[in-house]
Amino acid sequence: MPQWGNRHRGEWGELINTINMAKIKGAIIVNTDRCKGCSLCVEACPKKVIALAKKVNVHGYPYVEVVNADGCIGCASCAIVCPDGCITVYKKKMEE
Repeated sequence: MPQWGNRHRGEWGELINTINMAKIKGAIIVNTDRCKGCSLCVEACPKKVIALAKKVNVHGYPYVEVVNADGCIGCASCAIVCPDGCITVYKKKMEE
């Protein structure tokens, strides 16, 4: 929940409240054995956090792997479009 921060005057003297918002990051878990490498999740990711691996899983499919974990914003677009339910996204609150 947002917390009210400091009050200050704007350029024209109006009173402005600043809100201290918690920063949310995402953590992506991929079940690589179930992934079929369709890459729908790769296309859906707005921050390009995941990509197809050059390796294959036990079924011979290239699978998705996280390539930029710090860039994840926790939107879960990847998990929403995954037809096989291979992706889970956890949201974590970052301390400032």
